[in-house]
Amino acid sequence: MNALMLLKNDHRAVLSLFKEIEDGVKGRQKKAIVTRIIRELSIHSAIEEQLFYPACREASPQLDKKVLESLEEHHVAKWLLSELESMGPEDERYAAKLFVLMENIRHHIKEEEEELFPMVRQQMDARKLKDLGDELEKAKRVAPTHPHPRAPDTPPGNILGGLGMAALDRARDAGKRVTRKLTGRRTTNHHGAKSHRAAT
Repeated sequence: MNALMLLKNDHRAVLSLFKEIEDGVKGRQKKAIVTRIIRELSIHSAIEEQLFYPACREASPQLDKKVLESLEEHHVAKWLLSELESMGPEDERYAAKLFVLMENIRHHIKEEEEELFPMVRQQMDARKLKDLGDELEKAKRVAPTHPHPRAPDTPPGNILGGLGMAALDRARDAGKRVTRKLTGRRTTNHHGAKSHRAAT
């Protein structure tokens, strides 16, 4: 898939999740959607930083300014994501942080799609964009799934660090899935009767 189309598809997926939040979901459902937003944006920012932005800068020095602005916007977003990840909807500043995150990401998407992407299209031919899209697709499968605001965001540091963080993130995600599965299973009490433990 063309790299720009792949990134636009990611943008549409995140904007759709924002719409669900704005439609008024509450409580655990809201937290679940925010968890999906955190995962989607963590993966998306990682593949842009590891592959897309370096390819842009390699294609033309004219793209440097836009790429550096995008990296700074990612930096701000990752701090908000990491803070939201450690909070819940009951926290006083949760809704405010989420609103600021959504506004920042919408601004970032608009700038990328209206300014950076057209410049990239001028500097990279269809074959290059297709090859880059294939690389981005592969990178999504092994990218970090949680925000790491203190980590390097440019190569080679982000690639080397990203591999380790991705492994830890995916192990952490798998552990949470196993815990949820176990705590939601039917269990046998000390009298031998079956009971159902509520999922947490």
